[in-house]
Amino acid sequence: MTGSSSRSMEPTATRPGAATARAHADGAAAAALGTAVGADAEAAAAASPTPGNAREAVDPRSGASAAAPRPTETPAVRPGSGAMFDRIARRYDLLNRVLSLGLDRRWRRLTVAALELRSGRRVLDLATGTGDLALAMLRGCAGASVVGLDPSPAMLAIARDKASRRGVRVETTETATETGPEAGGLALGVGEAEHLPFADRVFDAVAIAFGLRNVPNRERALREMARVTRPGGRIAVLELGEPRGPLLGRVARLHIHVIVPRLGALLSGAREYRYLEKSIAAFPPPDEVARMMERSGIEPLEARPLTFGVCHLFVGRVRPQGAAC
Repeated sequence: MTGSSSRSMEPTATRPGAATARAHADGAAAAALGTAVGADAEAAAAASPTPGNAREAVDPRSGASAAAPRPTETPAVRPGSGAMFDRIARRYDLLNRVLSLGLDRRWRRLTVAALELRSGRRVLDLATGTGDLALAMLRGCAGASVVGLDPSPAMLAIARDKASRRGVRVETTETATETGPEAGGLALGVGEAEHLPFADRVFDAVAIAFGLRNVPNRERALREMARVTRPGGRIAVLELGEPRGPLLGRVARLHIHVIVPRLGALLSGAREYRYLEKSIAAFPPPDEVARMMERSGIEPLEARPLTFGVCHLFVGRVRPQGAAC
């Protein structure tokens, strides 16, 4: 793929739309703000004054009553958003290893192999997070160049440091040349899967690992992935899912729905990991994901269950413009 001016990687005008997520929840350690209600919410309600029971403060000089000042409210953070991942960035890699029992590394290697990369190829890694998949791409094909996008600046800072320590040349998406980073290089930038800041057909392959279920409009993200990929280029989606099967599936479901959110909250000191089981349950089954890809201009090639269905690897190919679905 040549770097012609019509396929420039210079950022295009930002498209309007809702902020999306990352696309981040890597391995069995995906995260968010889901179920921090119940007793905590009741305690908060009891401690907070309401319009019906608030007491008025009296000015001792005038005797006039005045409403007591209200405490500043912390802005709500959308589950799965970049802001949420900013909160857990420092312990994210450790939790991934522990919660996935180290299997997330193997899953990423399979994803890289599915892209069929060759030297000189330009690859986009969406929801790149702390850069594990992007670095696996460079290890799998030293002559490739990778662009990593993520909505969390804190996660990207860790990715940048990790790549530098491994001797990888790191640029930003703003300073990268119009043909992308040099061979073996990595460009990192803040971005969202639903609104990619790139021209059409500038990448040879695109991947997103543990991020699609955090995106509010998944089909829009898939259409964007197809738009920036050359015809015939491969797209890989690595995502957690509800395990099937009577015995091993039951054990895997127990791990996801009980052990992962509790252990994640215990190790990280944050409630975001309780969001994991909800986001997995809300993610469509494999056949529906394949239909979503089809509707987005991506020809499904494979939907491969990994580790008893705890994770799925979806592989597709971008159709030429005008090709029938």
